[in-house]
Amino acid sequence: MKLTLRIWRQKDAASPGRLVDYPLDDVSPDMSFLEMLDVLNEQLIARAEEPIAFDHDCREGICGMCSLVIDGVAHGPQRATTTCQLHMRHYRDGATITVEPFRAKAFPLLKDLTVDRSAFDRVIAAGGFVSVNTGGAQDANCVLVGKEEADLAMDAAACIGCGACVAACPNAAAMLFVSAKVAHLAHLPQGQPERQRRVLGMVQQMDKEGFGNCRNYYECEAVCPKEIPVRFIGEMNKDWRRAATTHHEVKRSAGAG
Repeated sequence: MKLTLRIWRQKDAASPGRLVDYPLDDVSPDMSFLEMLDVLNEQLIARAEEPIAFDHDCREGICGMCSLVIDGVAHGPQRATTTCQLHMRHYRDGATITVEPFRAKAFPLLKDLTVDRSAFDRVIAAGGFVSVNTGGAQDANCVLVGKEEADLAMDAAACIGCGACVAACPNAAAMLFVSAKVAHLAHLPQGQPERQRRVLGMVQQMDKEGFGNCRNYYECEAVCPKEIPVRFIGEMNKDWRRAATTHHEVKRSAGAG
């Protein structure tokens, strides 16, 4: 396959960026998207040019590091697929592919296609921890969890924190990510003691980081590689309102959406 890659190049956050075209020949349809970028970088290095910076780690759709907007879609055209799991057989020979970084105020650009997503880490930290003593493995298994609740907790826990929901949202909202992390523990008995404190802390930190409001566009659900449902956003809003009623000093800077 022969491709033209139109890739965003930017030295750092303070420098202007632009799209640069790179022709690439002999692309195997069995390559993943990141393997194709590896080949391009090898060619750039061989020509003594600066390689393209992009995030990656496990390349198995687990870690959430790969963060590219491909032809205007976070993670590319294949539904429920991370960038690292996207293969070149989904593109036609001679195609021009535009590759850009995730764009959001809360995800400042570092270089080329890499952005700083540490805002997600701070949101998670704001949720605190589970303090209830569950004992060893045998004791923990004695805590009965209904199948429906267990399934919902596992569905929420599937979130890999990639940030595609933020990149796809016109408001750069992080509601799907935060609601998944809140719901993960909210559907388990071990998560009940800190339930109110957790949702208040995480939502307030989300606002502090500069993420936008949810306006029910549903782009977040459409691009989520783990297909996290937007129902968790409604659950989080309900939990937050209940907690805010108890803690009257709580104020939101951006609104629950």
